[in-house]
Amino acid sequence: MELQQMRYVVAVAETGGFTRAAERCHVVQSALSHQIARLEKELGARLFDRTSRSVRLTAAGEVFVPVARQALQAAERARAEVEAATGEVRGRLAVGAISTVAAVDLARELGVFRTRYPKVRISLQMEMSDPLIEKVREGVLDVAFVGLVPSARTVGVREKELARGELVAIVPPGHPLARQEWTTLSRLAREIFVDFTAGSAARRQRDEAFRAAGLTSEVAFEVTTVEFLAKLVRAGLGVGMVPEAIASELSGLHIVRVRPAPERTERVVWSGLGPSPAAAAFLEGLGIGLGPGRDPGERGGIRGSGAGESYGAAGGG
Repeated sequence: MELQQMRYVVAVAETGGFTRAAERCHVVQSALSHQIARLEKELGARLFDRTSRSVRLTAAGEVFVPVARQALQAAERARAEVEAATGEVRGRLAVGAISTVAAVDLARELGVFRTRYPKVRISLQMEMSDPLIEKVREGVLDVAFVGLVPSARTVGVREKELARGELVAIVPPGHPLARQEWTTLSRLAREIFVDFTAGSAARRQRDEAFRAAGLTSEVAFEVTTVEFLAKLVRAGLGVGMVPEAIASELSGLHIVRVRPAPERTERVVWSGLGPSPAAAAFLEGLGIGLGPGRDPGERGGIRGSGAGESYGAAGGG
């Protein structure tokens, strides 16, 4: 069993086809198919069910792919550790983030990091908190910025709280609440809501506050990004609730504070096995110390506490 064979299997599983997988791996399809067939023969089991229209994982493939991913990540991690030991940070930095990340100027921090570590391959995925945490746990992502209710507990990852804040209501111009600075949850409960998808961490931040107050609400529009949530609210289709730090950046909407206000924490999470050299350098750059005997986050680096300055001269001032 070879790493390249595992790489081909994972590529087929992720792209859904042999042709696209070959294109991703920069090989001809016949070579990729031949290597997968060799691996299946060695394993004594088919990994894919192939038809003229689709390629699907078999039961054997379903259990093989996650382990193959781990093996590939371990090999890449081993290479990165050796390179770091020789004084050069290379490898990958796979970052995940929610669309409402506010504690860190992520675009700036990634730009600063690329300037300082040009040989690291950087990628970014925007998604909801729960799948981001799962991807960190599986090793698909190295670091993720998520938003959770304060009582939420993460499993299988390490974390650092970056900020804690409240949700505010956002309403379109002309809405009766647009003339008010404050409102209550019971008043908001009479509104139609634009909100994040049911079951998501972002949705739970509001749902739990309403539940604790003995209230229910009607959600007619479910979205996955704050940008589209704001667009629907501007169109007068409903009201929304977003973190206060994000609300101030949404144009054309009125902010209304709420009592009692739903709370949320913004956290950064990374592998429970410890960060890769690139991830460690990124976290250190944010001021999240990882050295022996040090408390993560003992230095500045979060917005409002010197964010972006901990990379020094590499940060462009």
